[in-house]
Amino acid sequence: MKNEKLTRKEIIDNRLKQAGWNINDRTQVIEEFFITKDKNIVNEPVTYYSTEFSDYVLLGKDGKALAVVEAKKSSVDARIGEEQAKQYAMNIQKQFSCELPFCMYTNGNDIYFWDINNYAPRKIFAFPTRSDLERMAFIRKNQKPLADELINTNIAGRPYQIQAIRAVFEAMEERKRKFLLIMATGTGKTRTCIAMVDGLMRAGWISRVLFLVDRIALRDQAIEAFKENAPQYSVWPQTGETKLATDRRVYVSTYPTMLNIIENEKEGLSPHFFDLIVIDESHRSIYNVYQNVLNYFNTIILGLTATPTDAIDHNTFELFDCEDGLPTFAYTFEEAVNNIPPYLSNFEVMKLTTKFQQEGIHLSSISEDDQKKLIAEGKDPIEINFEGTDIEKAVTNKGTNALIVREFWEESIKDPNGVLPGKTIFFCMTMKHARRIKEVFDQFYPQGAGEIAKVIVSDDPRVYGKGGLLDQFKNNDFPRIAISVDMLDTGIDVPELVNLVFAKPVFSYTKFWQMIGRGTRVLNANQRRSWCHEKDKFLVIDCWDNFEYFKLNPKGKENKSQIALPVRLFKMRLEKLVLAIEKHSDSAETEKLELEKLLNALPKNNVVVQDNLTDLEKVLVPNFWNDLNDDKLEFLDQTIAPIMRALSSVDFKAMRFEKDIVEFSLAQLKNEPQDIENIKELIVSQIAELPLNIGLVAKEKTTINKALKNSFWVNTTEADLQVVIDKIAPLMRFRQRFDGGDEQESLNLKDVTYKKEMVEFGPENELVSVSRYKEMVEVMVQQLAEQNPILQKIKQGQNISTEELETLAQMMNEKDPFVTEKLLQRVYGNQHAKFLQFIKHILEVEIIHSFEETVTLAFDTFIKEHNNLSNNQIEFMKVLKKFLIDKGKIGKRDLINPPFTQLHPQGIMGVFSPKEIEEIITIIQKIAA
Repeated sequence: MKNEKLTRKEIIDNRLKQAGWNINDRTQVIEEFFITKDKNIVNEPVTYYSTEFSDYVLLGKDGKALAVVEAKKSSVDARIGEEQAKQYAMNIQKQFSCELPFCMYTNGNDIYFWDINNYAPRKIFAFPTRSDLERMAFIRKNQKPLADELINTNIAGRPYQIQAIRAVFEAMEERKRKFLLIMATGTGKTRTCIAMVDGLMRAGWISRVLFLVDRIALRDQAIEAFKENAPQYSVWPQTGETKLATDRRVYVSTYPTMLNIIENEKEGLSPHFFDLIVIDESHRSIYNVYQNVLNYFNTIILGLTATPTDAIDHNTFELFDCEDGLPTFAYTFEEAVNNIPPYLSNFEVMKLTTKFQQEGIHLSSISEDDQKKLIAEGKDPIEINFEGTDIEKAVTNKGTNALIVREFWEESIKDPNGVLPGKTIFFCMTMKHARRIKEVFDQFYPQGAGEIAKVIVSDDPRVYGKGGLLDQFKNNDFPRIAISVDMLDTGIDVPELVNLVFAKPVFSYTKFWQMIGRGTRVLNANQRRSWCHEKDKFLVIDCWDNFEYFKLNPKGKENKSQIALPVRLFKMRLEKLVLAIEKHSDSAETEKLELEKLLNALPKNNVVVQDNLTDLEKVLVPNFWNDLNDDKLEFLDQTIAPIMRALSSVDFKAMRFEKDIVEFSLAQLKNEPQDIENIKELIVSQIAELPLNIGLVAKEKTTINKALKNSFWVNTTEADLQVVIDKIAPLMRFRQRFDGGDEQESLNLKDVTYKKEMVEFGPENELVSVSRYKEMVEVMVQQLAEQNPILQKIKQGQNISTEELETLAQMMNEKDPFVTEKLLQRVYGNQHAKFLQFIKHILEVEIIHSFEETVTLAFDTFIKEHNNLSNNQIEFMKVLKKFLIDKGKIGKRDLINPPFTQLHPQGIMGVFSPKEIEEIITIIQKIAA
């Protein structure tokens, strides 16, 4: 036990020296600092202490008191000095007319720090340095109200991102020091954090920030994100930099690196060096491993996580001073998926477990044939005994991997042709497991020449850089399947991903959701690839009951068959053959030959073909086709047609065109005039989009021009149609679409109600497709804009008079394609837009949206422009947006009734100012107009 004097000399003096204070330099530290006591300074009973001296006063470079330190003997609780230190600080402020000093009180072992009037007292790891205290004093004196600080919406401009930042800002204004943001993977946690840091820096609330991550790859991503979105702030470390620099604003580090820094006695950091620490992926496991880092620093802490609220344990909420289930702000996966338009893509799950995974590999689960094989290989089946969980650990079984690959191939979401899987990640257990899966793919799909699937792992130097395997997977048609171990679990962004295969068990809930997040990115409408035209969902194939392990109940895979193009063509020709036989048409023999041609094109070494070789041999016998009875036709339709999905090394654009021609002839045989007209227009529109400036296309100009005339299709024969297939189908690869982007699949009229929508225009009632008419209008406007002064004014964003608008409308109505407002409303699918809006849309001055998109855009813009709205005000706007989208309209009285009164008893009047209410009503009226 030490008395107060010994405690000071032996412990406290030493700890002050460790923080850089020179106890013997009275320009830094004054011991026994004399204070004039003011009995009226505290409105409570005053305890008269035995001394009028503060044990220590720490001075700034200007000679003014920065902090008082009250010392107690080591045997007592340091907190008994709290009130004494407070009175000393307040007396110093009054006596010297200076800023209120910070309070510290200690028994040598425990040190407490108190920023009076701002934060409650808290225990700290060590004394602050002089520069720490000067920085904290500067921040305290100069910080601006956060409610007035605008958010940089170029960094984070989505409404929920703004709301997240406001929620933290408001909690900071309430003097809280710990915050937890829960935001689904893919919703921009990092950008939200950067915008928040930027706002706090500009408002003077922080000077330095530490961004903590758990992997080097995530560190590098965070550094790049800060450099891209907030380049004005210096970042540590720069490329190749290993030594800690103390002159930066933003520090990004892994937990082990920061732990090494603070444990380095020679070059350690002060516990008060940072004003804010951001913890990426905040969950209990991080705290168990690196709690020393977080306990060491005395600062404000912001936790970020994508783990859903209901999966976060009590301890994590407690660590951030949040009630269970109530983070500072949460934006869920469901909210992102259900937004209009969606911010994230939803998913379906197919659970796939093999017999060996379920029952293990032992004598009772091994078939008799396999037992004989083992004996032939010199292995005793009785001695083989593995649990299902041992697969790809203690034992590998090629049959299990083959079964998983085969089921994946059958059930996966395919490319637009319905033959090959779309972009996919296989999550494997080990490097060897990944390479074995690759071997199965190469055997299963040999015609892919080893390009369909690639192993992408961190130890392969070919993975990295431009043109590397990862770059190829992201930007090229092939490889379609990335087989990986850990490397692609997080951090990869490929919007075209439509399949995720969990070929391994995952035991971390956070990591599991990060892996799911690889598929949640939505497609950019302006950058769609030929191998992925659309993505309304993605598929998760779970081979190890991960969803069950985490007690999740996701939506199961719907049994919607995605029929491959070769299968559809085969079935269509088969249907035509049946009709031709019934009608005694000469085309029957032709169709038999075409079906045989398709069958002979199947790759002989394909696994699907090999598995069905017995059935195929039956139909490849010439006399099979002589007498086609009902049993044979059913066999062709139900058994043989599905095998055609193995036909992949073909020109799918030519095949799709051939399918349309066959469909047209089928409609002729059925004598269905409406279908004949619809399909004819579909075919003609495709032929019209062939570029005659290409030599191979120009060579068939006579056939093309003939097929573009209506007269050709009136009494067309099978021979005529075959000429079109032979000469024009191979040219479809040169086709230039008028609506931009890659070619999309045309719908099957037999399966789906589809009508090629036509538009009639002009004095001669010309008839063209909607897409063609839209193209004609857009070409006309763009050409006129080069010389027409009215269009040039519109393009430059200038206002035009009513007379000018009428002149423009009349001129465009008198020239081909004879434009009217009603025609524009029809072809653009917007009945509310006006003539001028369509012109602005074509000139790219403004964009025309659907009603839901219009409402969302208007409200998002309002929040973006008023990004100083409170968290509650943004929540009100979200409710208002949903109400307007659901109901289609809203009256002023609605705004003071439920559901708005659930946010405030007075509805909108209790949440917004009169001026803001007027603005909101103006927005609603503008949308309604």
